[in-house]
Amino acid sequence: MEKFTPLTGIAAPMPLVNIDTDMIIPKQFLKTIQRSGLGKNLFDEMRYTQDGREIPDFVLNQPAYRNAQILIAGDNFGCGSSREHAPWALADFGIKVIISTSFADIFYGNCFKNGMLPIVLPQEQVEILMEDARKGENARIAIDLESQTVTSADGQVFTFEIDAFKKHCLLNGLDDIALTLEKVSAIDTFETAAAQTRPWV
Repeated sequence: MEKFTPLTGIAAPMPLVNIDTDMIIPKQFLKTIQRSGLGKNLFDEMRYTQDGREIPDFVLNQPAYRNAQILIAGDNFGCGSSREHAPWALADFGIKVIISTSFADIFYGNCFKNGMLPIVLPQEQVEILMEDARKGENARIAIDLESQTVTSADGQVFTFEIDAFKKHCLLNGLDDIALTLEKVSAIDTFETAAAQTRPWV
């Protein structure tokens, strides 16, 4: 997993509330266990017609937002079933940060495991950032995880809370496997001692 570094980028506005995981990645794309390749199917039913043509009005199909790395979303983002393919699809598209007033718990946790930063801010601050996002490429939003700040296009600074352990993992690019490998010497010591004291195991 890549380390999360300070990000200044284009934000896409998605003001809908209760965007669930089936909207993020519909069920027909859940057959794969590969994390890559799902970005093209992100928001599939909102993004494409039934015959596969892009819907021009959908935000991520608009030229200003095709390379968006930040989503400014409505309340309760990521609700619904606990499919890990949802953060996989967002990350594969290139989304690194999602800002909302609230997230579904399981989705929120899965974001960190996939190198994305979900940020919870008060409604009035999300509305300011949503207006920034509507300005397109001319408005850049800055995210600094180390200082736990979001800076709007006109320089307003908002602070956010984050669990210290989750912050550590993102800043250092540590997923579950990397966290285990950090303890490899302790694991080896334990296994050596166990083999000596319980050779029959």
